[in-house]
Amino acid sequence: MSLIANWSYPNAIRFGAGRISELPEACIAAGIKKPLLVTDRGLAHLPITLAALDLLEGAGLGRALFAEVDPNPNEINAEAGVAAYRAGGHDGVIAFGGGSGLDLGKIVAFMAGQSRPVWDFEDIGDWWTRADADAIAPIVAVPTTAGTGSEVGRAGVLTNSVTHEKKIIFHPKLLPTVVICDPELTVGMPAAITAGTGMDAFAHCLEAYCSPHFHPKSHGIALEGMRLVKEYLPRAYADGTDIEARAYMMAAAAMGAVAFQKGLGAIHALSHPIGAVYGTHHGTTNAVVMQPVLLFNRAAIEEPLTRAAAYLGIEGGFQGFYDFVGALNAQLGIPATLTDLGVIDPDLDALTDAALRDPSVGGNPVEMTRENTRKLFEDCL
Repeated sequence: MSLIANWSYPNAIRFGAGRISELPEACIAAGIKKPLLVTDRGLAHLPITLAALDLLEGAGLGRALFAEVDPNPNEINAEAGVAAYRAGGHDGVIAFGGGSGLDLGKIVAFMAGQSRPVWDFEDIGDWWTRADADAIAPIVAVPTTAGTGSEVGRAGVLTNSVTHEKKIIFHPKLLPTVVICDPELTVGMPAAITAGTGMDAFAHCLEAYCSPHFHPKSHGIALEGMRLVKEYLPRAYADGTDIEARAYMMAAAAMGAVAFQKGLGAIHALSHPIGAVYGTHHGTTNAVVMQPVLLFNRAAIEEPLTRAAAYLGIEGGFQGFYDFVGALNAQLGIPATLTDLGVIDPDLDALTDAALRDPSVGGNPVEMTRENTRKLFEDCL
């Protein structure tokens, strides 16, 4: 089967090895003549980024780069990116990289034409209607990891540098106009990042599948996404040059982000404040708290996860699924506890308060209270 395709769900996706060569064409299709490529510091001088800039320059689209992006990007990064965008007279953004580069690039394109502060567009009620939709710049998204799925999402995660809280900024036009998913761009990922981003994709699919909200389309996508991660993440981790495994993991990442329209839950409610305070890798944090959250939710998810386990070829129902997650984490070198991840002597009251404010709480199949959420944090240490 050929792993090259053009998809139009939920946006225009050019999927396949080598398709980064179509970056200038993608910009033109999005109506961009003078793009600003936004990525993180770690990617700024790597060959895949320099090659992308070469492609743009060769097509007469300039060579503009903004890379002042932290691993957990914040409003300071966003303001600097908007300033660079305006100073350069750009008319669109190429969001390039993992979750940090993708999210920050999307937010720069969103905020470049706005007059209100970014926190006025948090994903609360209809706050997104406050934005001047006509002033939002077009976005071309180029993921270089297989985890976040931000390339197919209508939101970006931004950390408040003052309160150390992760906030979700939402607008329908944050959905990129064109996406290039080229698995060759992920070949150079370190094994630890392959593991963490892959488990992020798995967490998206798992929580979407377990969410109590009604969304059969996302439910089915989540189930197949889990299967792809189960089959191909160990291969991608063991051999970073396995292009078939890399391709299927890119697909699984996009599937997870589409699926979590159905909802997220306690995994993300816990990992967001931990990442904001301790700077931990988001996907790795998701993996660390995954087993405790499964036990926390067991009464509500045992039956659906028993069905999922059968589809995934896992024996033993819920317990078999739980054991599979533990074995996969061990195989991928994921730390066993938050303490092992570097979360030492945490302020559990503050983390609990932050978790209960996280919008992911609403998608958890078991109601999260102050008492049981604090206990859940303790179980993860």
